[in-house]
Amino acid sequence: QVQLVESGGGLVQAGGSLRLSCAASRRTVNTHAMGWFRQAPGKEREFVAAITWIGGTTDYADSVKGRFTISRDNAKNTLYLQMNSLKPEDTAVYYCAATPYRTVSRERSLYDYWGQGTQVTVSS
Repeated sequence: QVQLVESGGGLVQAGGSLRLSCAASRRTVNTHAMGWFRQAPGKEREFVAAITWIGGTTDYADSVKGRFTISRDNAKNTLYLQMNSLKPEDTAVYYCAATPYRTVSRERSLYDYWGQGTQVTVSS
């Protein structure tokens, strides 16, 4: 069983930054590709970013490209999402997820394990 726990969410003004963390159970980060998704009220959960297990390949949604950076520290079993130049439309619950596949994917159904989510609110 894989357990993922997000942290780092909060309230920030537009233009500000936040860094989300996702602590994974032992050995998870070394054997799965990982991703971040978000869900705003009344909307479906959408892909934000993903990274391969060796950290060599990343993928970003167009809406966050150039502002967000995904990374992982396998030694610490932790996934990160650095979010800069935040906009009110980035407001959502952010979830980290793990997939048994070793390639990046934007498809929600390919991710088997999910964290409980962390709220990010960006004020205008």
